Amino acid sequence: MSKKAQQGSKWNDLRTWRATGSWEASDSWGLTGTWRMEGASGSWDATQDTFGRPHPAPEPEQAAAPVTTAEAPAAVADVIELATGRRVDLGHWQRRLDELREEHDVPGATLAFVVDDEVQELASGVLNRQTGVEATTDSVFQLGSIAKVYTAALIMQLVESGDLDLDAPVVSVLPEFATIDPEATKVITSRMLLSHTSGLTCDFHLDTGRGDDSLAKYVEAAKGVAMDCPPGTAVSYSGIGYVVLGRIVEVLTGTTWDQALKDRLLTPLGLTHTMTLPEEVLPFRAAMGHLAGPDGEQTLAPAWDLMPRAAGPAARVCATAGDLVRFAKLHLDGGGAADGTRVLGPDSVAAMQQRETDVPDKWTVSADGWGLGWTLYDWDGVPGFGHDGASIGQYAYLRVVPGAGVAVALLTNGGGSRLLYADLLRELLADLADVTMPAPFAPAEQPPAVDITPWAGTYKREGVLITVSERDGRPHLVYAFVDGMAGYSPDLEMELVPLSDTVFAGAGGGASFAEDWMPVVFSTLDDGTKYAYIGMRAAPKTA
Repeated sequence: MSKKAQQGSKWNDLRTWRATGSWEASDSWGLTGTWRMEGASGSWDATQDTFGRPHPAPEPEQAAAPVTTAEAPAAVADVIELATGRRVDLGHWQRRLDELREEHDVPGATLAFVVDDEVQELASGVLNRQTGVEATTDSVFQLGSIAKVYTAALIMQLVESGDLDLDAPVVSVLPEFATIDPEATKVITSRMLLSHTSGLTCDFHLDTGRGDDSLAKYVEAAKGVAMDCPPGTAVSYSGIGYVVLGRIVEVLTGTTWDQALKDRLLTPLGLTHTMTLPEEVLPFRAAMGHLAGPDGEQTLAPAWDLMPRAAGPAARVCATAGDLVRFAKLHLDGGGAADGTRVLGPDSVAAMQQRETDVPDKWTVSADGWGLGWTLYDWDGVPGFGHDGASIGQYAYLRVVPGAGVAVALLTNGGGSRLLYADLLRELLADLADVTMPAPFAPAEQPPAVDITPWAGTYKREGVLITVSERDGRPHLVYAFVDGMAGYSPDLEMELVPLSDTVFAGAGGGASFAEDWMPVVFSTLDDGTKYAYIGMRAAPKTA
């Protein structure tokens, strides 16, 4: 299709563009393939307005401007001057968003960034390839795991009020909390949950209904789930841990996590296009996820959302890109809202950005370390923080450079989203914040010779079985879903190409991992236990 773009309505004094393209996508665990997913079930109470905030009136539609080709020079109006006198060429970034979105076969995307305290928003493509509804800056996407940072902020508010001690055992505020290991139960703290060092696993998916007791039921059901590692011994990305944090929020605030989020964060920040429940999305333009079919063509995901209500604190916040960077701006402004309201204290904001743990896998989500909720980055000595998120066919990226006062959010609904993120944000962060992002994760043209024998064997965590061996003289890996996740996907097999004695690149992991290659990282704990890291999850060697 031609790269011509037609200007549509004008929102928030920025141009919204219509474009088309195709996609290649992967699932919420970061693995490509044809997926058979089971949706959540339950009932909805639609007798009350759970959103509870007025919607702003839309701005009057402006007359359409003449069609402009992507190759034409930027119009003068495309270059805006900020209050500080800095000039930003929005026309250039609109064209780059359009071009890269098409190049990487992404159906639709929205981009927002904060620079010099001002928020800019752009959109490209379609929300739904079947209906052709265009993406606009007021379109709502699923943020996936970026929800964890919202939960972390709620937890820090409770620390500020004196209701919670991060270093006290979770059972001191949540007596019903338990793990499969009674000794681990006694020592796990909220700090461990925030920094993914509790040992609790990630992929325990259970629909506990639509009731206000869904989190309580989930925490009860998770008591018998196998742990990834002993508390405090390693980092392992944990969804269970954040649901437990959400339950702590409920117990200490006396309301649901969803309502606490609205009352304590969304409303004070004026985030009118951020919500947690499916029925709250209905008044807005909502993105539909896309997945690659057998022929590679992007088709609609089997459902808009497969997450049960209990997944909320770990994985279900929906928002526009603009609202997401406004939330990030809270953390650039020391915890203050735009109107001066104090939402978080500066000490809490700083604590969230302090390194709590290093990570062996520095590539899957570009992590250099982890703070209290935030993923931490080190771009050649320039510190940053942010988070990635994924749901079924939707992918979200948030990057913040505090030293430059810059935050960038990119929301997508399928295709080579990771490649779009990598190419676009490399250019954008270099321009706005003088940041040099690392080169894509990939093996050298002449990989080192590495003996896979020390790492060969079987690695097991809840829902996943990993088998490492040598096949035809080359390292080989099989990644299979088992237990309660059996049948979610065919086994994923790949050749492993060494980068070092402990880091390998998996061919065939898909673009949502680390651009073209999937990182597979091996590590050994102090007690001698060997681990395989895939997707930031630690699986201990069992055989």
